[in-house]
This record gives sequence, C-alpha cells and structure tokens, in this order.
Amino acid sequence: MATDYARLTKNLLHFYDFKNKVVLFVGAGVKQLLTPSAGTRKIVAIDQDVAALRELAASVAAQGLQASVEVVGSKFEDVERRGDVVYFEFCLHEMADPERALAHAKALANDVVVIDHSPGSEWIYYGAEEDKVQHSAEVMERLGVRRHERFHAEQRFENYAEFLAKVTPQGPVAIERAQRLTGMTNIVIPMSYDLNLL
Repeated sequence: MATDYARLTKNLLHFYDFKNKVVLFVGAGVKQLLTPSAGTRKIVAIDQDVAALRELAASVAAQGLQASVEVVGSKFEDVERRGDVVYFEFCLHEMADPERALAHAKALANDVVVIDHSPGSEWIYYGAEEDKVQHSAEVMERLGVRRHERFHAEQRFENYAEFLAKVTPQGPVAIERAQRLTGMTNIVIPMSYDLNLL
C-alpha cells in the first residue's frame, strides 16, 4: 500500500460536499477517491486512458452501478457535458494546458474541485514533477481559489524494488533520483497535497 487512500477520501469529502451532485470526474481511470458512496447523483468518469477506463467500466458493471456512473473515454477539453462540479483527481499538473482545462471546467460547472500534489512536496521530487505541480498551482492561484486546504500523507514502500517500480513510469530523472534509496527497506516519503475549490 503506497499511501492511505481511505484518509485521502475522508479529507476530500470533508473539504467538499458532493451529495446529490452531478460530478464530472477528470482523471477517473486510475485510483478513484470519489465513488457513488459519497452520495453523488451521478459521476461522469472522464479519462483518455482507454485501458484504465475499461477496467473502471468492468468494476462499475460488477457492482451494478451503471445508473450512477457513466464512463467517458475522451480528452477532458472535448467533453461538453455540464454538471454541478468538475473534480480533478491528481491529474491537473499532468495536463498539457492546465489553464485551458480549468477555463473549460468553469464553463461546464459552477464549482471546480482540484486535489493534487503540493508544490515543494518531497514525493513530487521523486516523481520528477515539481515544475508541473508548481505551474498548475500558479494557474489555480491566478484564476482565483475560493477555498484551500493542505494535507500531509506518506508514501510507504516495503523495499527499494517496490519504490522503483512506482517511480519508473515517471522517466529517467525519477529513476536517477530513486537510486539514492538503493537497498533501503521500509521506505517512507512525505507527500503533501492540496485541495482547492475554484
């Protein structure tokens, strides 16, 4: 278990009330902190990762949640569906143009909720994403954050091999930075993350 997802979900639901809302969930194809158990009226799960969405669709069908979760394979910028809130889950910093994505989100819903890594988080250093995270945070600040909270968690790994497997998809810089932990066990890396309401 890399991090405590239940705690992240608890913080998310404490920050924003998703009850009875149509949620446009951007970046839904990986690990979902938000599920219909939050009392949403409908979740429109949006991701361009077709394989991840196929897995999500199978999970939705297995749980009989087709009425409450709609799966949409698309770039978010191409989605025209309106909702009550657009929710970005640890993906805004990965988008090619965060400003365009947020402007589009504001055109589709009254509220925009973003959960993402905090600038300066040790975890994003190992993921070699500090520039992307800083940029998306600056974009949110420019567009006007109505509410903000910062939380702290940890990424935990039993050994170096498990840690390396997690950061390898981030590319050569992340792999090079990971090497300083070679041979270590019970690795704990602090991860701070922000919740923003725009």
